[in-house]
Amino acid sequence: MASAFSNLLDKLHLTSKEDDGPPAKEPADEELNKLKDKYTKAGQEHVFTFYDELSVSEKASLFERLQSFDPNYIKEITEKALHPAPSSNNNEETTLEPLPETVTASILDSKEEDIQSWYTSGLELVSKGQVAVILMAGGQGTRLGSSDPKGCFNIGLPSQKSLFQIQAERIWKVQQLAEKDSGKKDIAIPWYVMTSGPTRQPTEKFFEEHHYFGLSKDNVSIFEQGVLPCISNDGKILLESKAKVAVAPDGNGGIYQALLTSNVRTDMRKRGIQHIHAYCVDNCLVKVADPVFIGFAAAKEVDIATKVVRKKNAKEPVGLILQKNGKPDVVEYSEIDDATAEAKDSSKPDLLKFRAANIVNHYYSFRFLETIEDWVHQLPHHVARKKIPYVDIEKGETVKPSAPNGIKLEQFVFDVFPLTPLEKFACLEVKREEEFSPLKNARGTGEDDPDTSKQDILNQGRRWVQNVGGMVESEVAPEETGVEVSPLVSYGGEGLEFLQTRTIKAPAVIEKED
Repeated sequence: MASAFSNLLDKLHLTSKEDDGPPAKEPADEELNKLKDKYTKAGQEHVFTFYDELSVSEKASLFERLQSFDPNYIKEITEKALHPAPSSNNNEETTLEPLPETVTASILDSKEEDIQSWYTSGLELVSKGQVAVILMAGGQGTRLGSSDPKGCFNIGLPSQKSLFQIQAERIWKVQQLAEKDSGKKDIAIPWYVMTSGPTRQPTEKFFEEHHYFGLSKDNVSIFEQGVLPCISNDGKILLESKAKVAVAPDGNGGIYQALLTSNVRTDMRKRGIQHIHAYCVDNCLVKVADPVFIGFAAAKEVDIATKVVRKKNAKEPVGLILQKNGKPDVVEYSEIDDATAEAKDSSKPDLLKFRAANIVNHYYSFRFLETIEDWVHQLPHHVARKKIPYVDIEKGETVKPSAPNGIKLEQFVFDVFPLTPLEKFACLEVKREEEFSPLKNARGTGEDDPDTSKQDILNQGRRWVQNVGGMVESEVAPEETGVEVSPLVSYGGEGLEFLQTRTIKAPAVIEKED
């Protein structure tokens, strides 16, 4: 009977396709006309072309989506992105310089007592409940041959752990280290996971199925970054179907707006958070909530800090963190000429002058995030020209273009750097082999793929075992000689003295002390 009633409602276009909740309601005429007027004034009235032939649920869904955008704002940012205003120093040559030594440090050549001091103070801040983590996890594993969120991906470790699990266990371990150091119990590092439209539900399901990887559900918040409409080459909002606007995530720079529209910043404020670590999901070596990094940034009393690795060579295609016209900034490799890329450091001639490679691994003070409303409107939008399927307004047919027919607008997380005074910015160089192994490409590519990610973790584990006097042997190929050390056992190579006289047969996984 209930099924028959549901079918009747569906035939009458009175059901919601989204869920089993109450039937969707068609927007009132007054609300609809007000919204139509808004879009008409912005020259975007075509988005209502097929409105009258839609079902009630489709009308409600389209209305809700269109209501979430300000067409005048979309028009404004599109204009700015396509026709950026000349910079104030347009007639002057752009100057690029490395960040001054006063705002930088390097794990590679810092004094051991300084590193230990940062570590100790970072752990203390964790024990006070002042540290939180934001994970940028909006991407799908499309290039990896998977439609799942990238964090769900299994890179092929002996333990078969996903990226999400590896990172969750590192948070758990830092909590344990802080408890041991302070004598306190139930120390928590809140984990805020930023997803996108396509990845939110699969991410929530994955976390639930895996019981939040041993973390308290109360300390894991999954939220969603915003979207922006896709725009045609002639400046019109594209429709994906008669009832849907074509949209795309607003880039990792959407993190700032998402902190406002979600309850994340409010939750941080309630918890007394003062220090935030933010990073991307695709780095299998990331030291989540790294006490050294937190302690370094806190000691400098900065609003933003960033980790970098040393550029491999002049040709490596990575963005660089430096001073651009006297302000901290990121300059993409394509924006730098060969002479600049190959320039040597005058004080260290064996090193490149510009070598601070961006790995999207950042620190924020909470006081800085409290000012988002003051500067978020200043962040630029960047244009990505794409082939975007759309509905032909004249014919009502879906078109799959063979060439780029429109743009997607996105912001970058580092767009805020130039707005930050140099004295409130800091940069920490870390060891690539210990902290950076991105997952970008499909297996078999040979670079930044699942196999290189897996091997980098196994190589790290082998080094850790050997550093405490353990032996690693293998009867298989050299690339299989590594050891996977679980984050539950060791966060950064500490606590492995029980392996001092052991001989480990590789490949192996160490999940507990025994």
